[in-house]
Amino acid sequence: MTPDNAAIDALLNDLHGDITRQWLADVAASSPMGANAADAAGEAQSLMDGLRSGLRADADPARLDHAGWNSLRAALEALSRSRAAQGANAGDTSHFVLALKKPLFSALQERLAKDPKQLFDTIWTVSSLIDHMAQWTATTYQATRENIIRRQQEELLELSTPVVKLWEGVLAVPMIGTLDSNRTQLVMESLLQRIVETGSEIAIIDITGVPTVDTLVAQHLLKTVTAIRLMGADCIISGIRPQIAQTIVHLGIDLQGIVTKASLADALLLALKKLGYVATRTKA
Repeated sequence: MTPDNAAIDALLNDLHGDITRQWLADVAASSPMGANAADAAGEAQSLMDGLRSGLRADADPARLDHAGWNSLRAALEALSRSRAAQGANAGDTSHFVLALKKPLFSALQERLAKDPKQLFDTIWTVSSLIDHMAQWTATTYQATRENIIRRQQEELLELSTPVVKLWEGVLAVPMIGTLDSNRTQLVMESLLQRIVETGSEIAIIDITGVPTVDTLVAQHLLKTVTAIRLMGADCIISGIRPQIAQTIVHLGIDLQGIVTKASLADALLLALKKLGYVATRTKA
């Protein structure tokens, strides 16, 4: 074991409780933990155990990707995921790790006061190691938040593109908002799956809530219509407002062979006629 690692390990072994208490006290003073105090104590214990494990494996403090730091990295990642899920920001999460410096520096200063060179070297090693820990925490926190945001976006996409059964044999997808490749793919997969499950013969894609139609959006719609036809079903596009109709004409987009209607009601009426139903009005 290197002299620096040995010195830090001996310090953590002898003053583990005192250092942890001072660490948590400093964190609480600068960023009150409130109801999360018990969780913070558990997180601090996990980090201390990971530190001691890495030091005893004589892992390089400048290389947190060293195999000896596996336990410490796992503790840091667990801390980041937990804080991200609770809504804490990256700064507070990194601050929790960086707050370990002060009690460690104070303890090292008392223990190595008679050996200035060893004191400087060890403090530099501790500072570098904890900085790497904080950086690892920030990176993991960012990745966790991105995963949460991506999952929420996927859930919102699913909610914003429901496949509705309007009638026996008739499905509809009311589109709201801007269409892009990811959303169109999701709509296509959901709609095709529902066609298989229900044995529906007609699918209506309603674009009343789509603000604009450009060449890319038209291509997405055409791909969806083609996929529906390959499944043996017919497709009707509804919600073609005057402005969208003019845009399609100006862009030279060819919708030949695709049945379109101005409203969802008109599309449903046409679908019923195709299925052999007759809609009549009775007097009240």
